[in-house]
Amino acid sequence: MAKEEIFVPDTSVIIEKLISKMIREGKLKGKVIIPLAVLAELEHQANTNQTEGFLGLEEIKELRELAAEKKISLEYGGTKPTEAYIKGARAGAIDDLIRELAAQNKGKLITADRVQALVAEAMGIPTMLITPVKQTGQLEIEKYFDESTMSIHFKENTIPMAKNGLPGQFALVPITEKPFSAHEIKLLVSDIIEKTKLTENAFIELNEPGINIIQFKNYRIIVTRPPFSDGWELTATKPLVSLELKDYGLPKELIERFSHEAEGILISGSPGSGKTTFAAALAKEYLKMNKIVKTIESPRDLQVPDEVTQYSKAFGSKENIHNVLLLTRPDFTIFDEMRVTDDFKLYADLRLAGIGLVGVVHATNPIDAVQRFIGRIELGMFPSIIDTVIFIENGKVSKVLELSMAVKVPTGMTEADLARPVVEVRDFETKELEFEIYSYGEQTVVIPIKREKRRKQTQALDYKMKEARKYFGFYFYRPHVHSVTLAINGEKIIDLAVPSSREVKIHKKSKLGKLLSDALIQGKEISFYSS
Repeated sequence: MAKEEIFVPDTSVIIEKLISKMIREGKLKGKVIIPLAVLAELEHQANTNQTEGFLGLEEIKELRELAAEKKISLEYGGTKPTEAYIKGARAGAIDDLIRELAAQNKGKLITADRVQALVAEAMGIPTMLITPVKQTGQLEIEKYFDESTMSIHFKENTIPMAKNGLPGQFALVPITEKPFSAHEIKLLVSDIIEKTKLTENAFIELNEPGINIIQFKNYRIIVTRPPFSDGWELTATKPLVSLELKDYGLPKELIERFSHEAEGILISGSPGSGKTTFAAALAKEYLKMNKIVKTIESPRDLQVPDEVTQYSKAFGSKENIHNVLLLTRPDFTIFDEMRVTDDFKLYADLRLAGIGLVGVVHATNPIDAVQRFIGRIELGMFPSIIDTVIFIENGKVSKVLELSMAVKVPTGMTEADLARPVVEVRDFETKELEFEIYSYGEQTVVIPIKREKRRKQTQALDYKMKEARKYFGFYFYRPHVHSVTLAINGEKIIDLAVPSSREVKIHKKSKLGKLLSDALIQGKEISFYSS
């Protein structure tokens, strides 16, 4: 009677679900001994919310069911290390326990880890190295996408939804009639993780407790689970269009600005407005100009030609990215998804080093993109770091601002000795001054110059503001106005009498003066209406 063959799988093949696959295909018959060290390692990974832990435990559960069906002997063996041991274990310590179990039972070690296989063979342990074969198969989630789907959204115990349409013109539609369970979402995640490891142009961008960010070809996939989120959630997005700069119908002057003048560009807009698509189009345009272009991304999802090198913030520190870009000397760098202070400081450092920068930021209006730099860089550096702001809305360029520096008396102030450095923000097309940024006391303020008039019951009154040392002055152009209502951001504050000179003076040290001073610092709208 032939002796039963013994197989000892390590953690790598359990996570990849290769043992269950071999049993189904009839390639593995005999006894399978699962090392308790593997079980302990998977338990530790699951306890720390790593996706691999959940996938491995699902595989062991499936192996138990297959063993009964295929008449395979399944056992557990070896030493089970404690959680504390796993946390403090040196590299390869768990693999030592697995190899020891295989040697003691005269079994064949099955692994997908080349180093593990080499060590085992050196120790005289029979080894089966399963080298992953690159795949080109589709993900299970791809069947939920059609030509109009921007993204899909799965949350356990809810009906999955798809966002169909174009940036700014989309609708949420249900994918299925029944809610998805946590188990069903886990199966989708398992498929994504397995195929990502075996597919070219696919990688796990971020693997943190409770969070995975995966780039699978053109798909950006985000997985969250408890305790980070209140349930299993899967979101996948796919770009619908790849545009060239010419597709945006931009004026010739703006194209020339991109070619010769603009080197500190901010692309702003709300989420889903088409910022990243425009950034990719700009990268392609720079390539046509024979420029060397790099990107900084996290995750790397810009759809750009192969000539553009994409660097990841998730795998490189601020210092590493800074050093690499200074040494490779690109003409332009696209900095996608700028969010935290370190991102804005890195943008400023690279720009001051002479590298052309295109930053992508979330903002609900164009000036908000500029304000995100306030407090992070010196006021006098603004025009050297940012010279052009592009605001994207509904997939189109809706506004372009240009920044420059001047030394002058800010608009509304009258005393000559109040002159100071002022950052002027103008509409690129009309050249009209829209905002001024300057130091006011210890604060940096953004003052709207072109005021949009609000309609209440009556039209807001036109006025000219001036600031003296001791008071704020408001001069009203309309004659025969005897009293006015002061409103800040549309909210009524007080009724004021208007003298025959038509100028209302408010002392700065008064309660109302302090309220006006705070409103100016915060960039709030000050309006007057006829009482």
